[in-house]
Amino acid sequence: MSGVKELGYVVYEVSSLTDWEHFGVELLGMQYGEKTADGFTLRTDEKAHRWVVTEGTADDLVATGYEVSDAAALDALVDRLRAAGIEVAEGDDTLAAARRVERIFVTADPMGNRVELVTGLADAATPFESAKLLGGFVTGAGGAGHQVLLAHGVSRETYLGFYIDLLGFKISDIIVEELAPGVVADLIFLHCNGRHHTVAFGDLPSPKKTHHFMVEVTDIRDVGLAYDRCMDAKQPFEMTLGMHPNDQMFSFYVFTPSGFSIEYGWGGLIIDDETWEVRTLDKLHSWGHRPPGAVAELLAAAPAPHGEAH
Repeated sequence: MSGVKELGYVVYEVSSLTDWEHFGVELLGMQYGEKTADGFTLRTDEKAHRWVVTEGTADDLVATGYEVSDAAALDALVDRLRAAGIEVAEGDDTLAAARRVERIFVTADPMGNRVELVTGLADAATPFESAKLLGGFVTGAGGAGHQVLLAHGVSRETYLGFYIDLLGFKISDIIVEELAPGVVADLIFLHCNGRHHTVAFGDLPSPKKTHHFMVEVTDIRDVGLAYDRCMDAKQPFEMTLGMHPNDQMFSFYVFTPSGFSIEYGWGGLIIDDETWEVRTLDKLHSWGHRPPGAVAELLAAAPAPHGEAH
């Protein structure tokens, strides 16, 4: 079954364009793309954009652009969605031009998230260049990165029916961890290419549509440098440096100016569907990824160092 091949771009509505430009370019090391009628774009590779930032009050995800391999595969996907009773509308030339794509269809997932199905995401006129990175961002066949979305009470069966049966995603693995007595984190991770997951879902206590978006870098030193830049800028962190047991990503989580997080990582696992086995794991983190407040308390409570031994 032909389905989506990668996450092409995301669209966010943010209350402060100035804060977001500083966050994306100066702290994360992205390249400013171009000014738009209601915001600007950010680049992480040769593509015209990977993030579209628009001005508004939502401070949240407003659309995800999934790229499909070609026009025939896009038509087949749209037909499959419509046959399942899903409403799909073709975007006009103005929307296609704004998204820098050849064709675009718009639909929504069971949570109400806007999904844009596209072909032909354009390259930029100039090579990608970051003033902050030693390496670059990992995109290519793995797409722009991954995102974790909030299920908001929609059953797993319902949203998997949309993402797996219709869009063509496959399950990577599941993590179920009891965080505290009676408090269970239950997340499911899906892939549509070699990247361990392109989208994951959990019913976490958050009013937002998105929990985080992950960008991956090619040089491990860039994780440390971005960590320091965010710390020096007093950008609030969600989690310190750590690693996940499923995708083996070495990363940290920092809050965006809109209140959801960015995972900034290196070394993510690549899946080979021929040999991959779906597992259920019992830990979200192999090590680290601690809340900053807990780390601060531990450091403050540590005894003073002893004097020199005699």
